[in-house]
Amino acid sequence: MTSPRQITLRDPSPQLTRRLKAIAQSRGESVNATILRLLERAVGIDARRERLLRYATWTDADGAEFDAALADQRRVDEEAWR
Repeated sequence: MTSPRQITLRDPSPQLTRRLKAIAQSRGESVNATILRLLERAVGIDARRERLLRYATWTDADGAEFDAALADQRRVDEEAWR
């Protein structure tokens, strides 16, 4: 199953329509772009992107700190494997 490339929103209230148009105009973007941005933020896509970007941009010090935090979990308990 493929994801839809188009979603139709039926019967938005006049207040919602006016507000979306005002937001779009103030940002210099289309109403469609505004709606997409707001929906992505509402469902957490922006937050996920920000987390992924943070993980993808770790410094060497960040990586070393992460590895140190996991060191105990990487230790093999010889007694448990006898």
